[in-house]
Amino acid sequence: MEEYKGRKIALIVGGGPAPGINSVIAAATIRCRLAGVPVLGVRDGFERLMKGDTDCVEPLEIDDVSRLHFRGGSVIGTSRANPTKDAAALSRVVSTLATLRVTDLITIGGDDTAYSAMKVEAAAGESLRVVHVPKTIDNDLDLPPNIDTFGFRTARHIGSEIVKNLMTDAFTTSRWYFVVAMGRKAGHLALGIGKCAGATLTLIPEEFGLEGTPLTVFVDTLAGAIIKRRAEGRRHGVAVIAEGVVLSIDPADLEGLADVERDAHGHVRISEVDIGQLLKTRVKAKLAELGIDTTVVSKDIGYELRCADPIPSDMEYTRDLGYCAAKYLLEGGHGAMVSMQGGHFVPIPFADLIDPDSGVTKVRVVDLESTHYAIARRYMIRLRKEDFSDESRLLEIAAAAGLDAEEFRARFEYLTESEPVPLRLINAG
Repeated sequence: MEEYKGRKIALIVGGGPAPGINSVIAAATIRCRLAGVPVLGVRDGFERLMKGDTDCVEPLEIDDVSRLHFRGGSVIGTSRANPTKDAAALSRVVSTLATLRVTDLITIGGDDTAYSAMKVEAAAGESLRVVHVPKTIDNDLDLPPNIDTFGFRTARHIGSEIVKNLMTDAFTTSRWYFVVAMGRKAGHLALGIGKCAGATLTLIPEEFGLEGTPLTVFVDTLAGAIIKRRAEGRRHGVAVIAEGVVLSIDPADLEGLADVERDAHGHVRISEVDIGQLLKTRVKAKLAELGIDTTVVSKDIGYELRCADPIPSDMEYTRDLGYCAAKYLLEGGHGAMVSMQGGHFVPIPFADLIDPDSGVTKVRVVDLESTHYAIARRYMIRLRKEDFSDESRLLEIAAAAGLDAEEFRARFEYLTESEPVPLRLINAG
């Protein structure tokens, strides 16, 4: 069509996979091709563009993508390559896109990819229009509280099914599972999985803050839940743990670990810590001190979720996002993240995604003051203030640990100091 003459749109996927990527690619491609605009799929994220590789693209046509929205993964691949780390690499991305005569770019990814999209557009000046489609199963991009990132719902759905099956196995075999879910910066996925499946308890980084919480707190929280369950006559359970809790642990408590990578200064690389295995080992040791023998199995889930076929809600959602991303660019829009809010397209300017203090993209964390989180906590089996204020209850739980009431209080009551206030839906005042 004459009004779009000279336009060419490229699609790039960055970061980890998430259900619905192919649906965005398909919707954007169909919308552009119906307008007569050529579409290029850029393979492997920014990685090959950063090297000046012009052979990393493939033309996309409607016949190539018309049923792609049913499939998980990414038909054009992805990578975590970050062009903003090196000025020369960023320049090569811009120049390579210019060589390919790309006038418009759609990036699909999480917070790092959103930041890259913003920097690429800024470096290109007026020669390139860029929009970003928010994707991450972690659900941690800075969207309004009621708007999920695509892929999250599917990951939560499949994760809940996995945990449901593990709960049945735990009951059948009288064992505990420590299930580690993805979510390095926020605990949305772990909390969603734990809440949907009815897991015994869930631990998320927001509860503990950044670096500084003694490892003992995590160990005692889990051991306390196991003991409390035993007092109720139940020798099994499932704890869902967000991988990001490792960033809350005091680094000094990790220095004794032998089998983790260290940086040039000899410090433990926290990202290399197997948090599930670590907690399993320490909790079993804590329980053994009390004469309690229980089987604990550590299991990571994440890769099973990332490339799953999207569930219908994510399919519908991503088809909207892909269409709007393409349409917005075709109409001259740029420099924004695409969102659907209340059934309406709302562009979020790149500038609004940046934290003014850190200079990087904002991260949405779980709101510990929300009713949503308060309900999740009330469903969990973990030590509470009421367990220590009711003397008969305290005696039952202490007996399950082989301790008297005061010994148990001395070891575990401190965990209740950070317990959220009781949920009130009607203000009595």
